[in-house]
Amino acid sequence: MTKAVKKQALGRGLSALLKDPENDIKSVEDKNADKVVGNIIELDIESIEINPFQPRTNFNEETLQELAKSIKELGVIQPITVRKLEFNKFQLISGERRLRASKLIGLKTIPAYIRLANDNESLVMALVENIQRHDLDPIEVAISYQRLIEEINLTQEELSERVGKKRSTITNYLRLLKLDPIIQTGMRDGFISMGHGRALINIDNQDVQSDIYHKVVTQNLSVRETEALVKNYQDSLKPKTAKPAKGNSFDIKEDEKKAFANYFGTKVDVKVAGNGKGKITIPFHSEEDFNRILKLINS
Repeated sequence: MTKAVKKQALGRGLSALLKDPENDIKSVEDKNADKVVGNIIELDIESIEINPFQPRTNFNEETLQELAKSIKELGVIQPITVRKLEFNKFQLISGERRLRASKLIGLKTIPAYIRLANDNESLVMALVENIQRHDLDPIEVAISYQRLIEEINLTQEELSERVGKKRSTITNYLRLLKLDPIIQTGMRDGFISMGHGRALINIDNQDVQSDIYHKVVTQNLSVRETEALVKNYQDSLKPKTAKPAKGNSFDIKEDEKKAFANYFGTKVDVKVAGNGKGKITIPFHSEEDFNRILKLINS
């Protein structure tokens, strides 16, 4: 118990140090930087601004109230992380739910882990930490990946190494951003899952995409049922195999074939095509046999 009180008192002492203009720390080389950077300090909540790089935009009010109640009873167990800006000004890197909940119950200070970071470093830290959380919706994760790729100029392969995810996983999330905005909102609000979204993204026509999405939501269809709807639509786009046109084909009866064979004195091959056209093949075995057949034809 004494150890915890001592640690808290130390944090408050460092807080006073940060408010002293004579000790405005801007880099790790500055005086007293080692006492501040990398330490947990009690900061005035009003001195902390929200991180513009925060990927989360939806905060569940009910769970926020539950967190506020927990903080009121037990305090802020896990400090937030901030980066130092100008004198006595800080920007949140991670822990926005804890900060919001603390404001809800009227706390004036909050324990914070202090870092010095430029904009890119702050963006990476904020996004990577949030990506590792399990309560982000798929669109928030996709937006985080997209921002890391575009604003930090990372390839998907580099991003894969940075966040510890397979490249195929990152690709699947990024593809969700091609969905109709209404469908993206539905996913964020929990009407459909990422599995539903991955099925719908295979439809290029956004009107059809929206129609199927409406069916999924109103009929509470499973991912498998959604995949079946998508497949049926894709199959309907495939060119139909043309059926052979009905012609004037007819069958040659065996006794008719025998009649040819009897007349020419040899086996005659008779074939008829689908359009009614055909050919008669009369074989011969010698010049004498040929002349014999010719005589029959000319007679």
